[in-house]
Amino acid sequence: MAAVALAADEAALVRRAAEAGLPDAQAMFGQMLLDGNGVAADPAAALGWFVKAAAQQHLMALNMVGRCYDLGWGATVDKARAAECYRVAAERGLDWAMYNYATLLALGEGVAEDKAAALDWLERAAALGNVKAVNFVGSFAEDGWVAPRDMAKAARCYERAAAGGDFRGCFNHARMLADTGRMDEALHWIGRAGALGNARFVAQVRDWLAACPHAALRSRGPAALAGARAC
Repeated sequence: MAAVALAADEAALVRRAAEAGLPDAQAMFGQMLLDGNGVAADPAAALGWFVKAAAQQHLMALNMVGRCYDLGWGATVDKARAAECYRVAAERGLDWAMYNYATLLALGEGVAEDKAAALDWLERAAALGNVKAVNFVGSFAEDGWVAPRDMAKAARCYERAAAGGDFRGCFNHARMLADTGRMDEALHWIGRAGALGNARFVAQVRDWLAACPHAALRSRGPAALAGARAC
């Protein structure tokens, strides 16, 4: 769910709507509590509101219940319970739940590992425009997890995911471009990955740049990454 900064009075309005039983407001107030947006952060209370909205068939709220159990936000980690939340929301058509359920299937967390089923869910989410799923489909193609390796498909997926604003897609697209000698374009997408990615991911990219086989990326990549973060 996208975060929009809210003032305390706006947060109070959302809370009143949530307390009146409106599922959209319950899901939104849960996200506010999770993020500490307009209210003090309270992951356990956030989970409670997601549960209330999910009970009214709010699919994103059900997905967020899964996220809470998946990542231990306001609850003890319970991968099996997370997988079940994702599965139900995925089967009802929510692309984010498809992506999250596929991730657990691919890793064998909370469910038996099933990479073929994971790829099927990822392709469904990708068809709905979920760029993280598009990037993950690219990883399946690059690594040959289900079908024989298909580097052309991987490159297409990474390019599409990068264009859609997925930071991992930006990085993977940059790797593919560098491997074909298109260093200036690769550096551009390294910068985009740095601008969009979180601190942990940026640190991983920095480590990759230090060891990558392309001299141009080793020498110029850190500046592209740092410049993007400074903007």
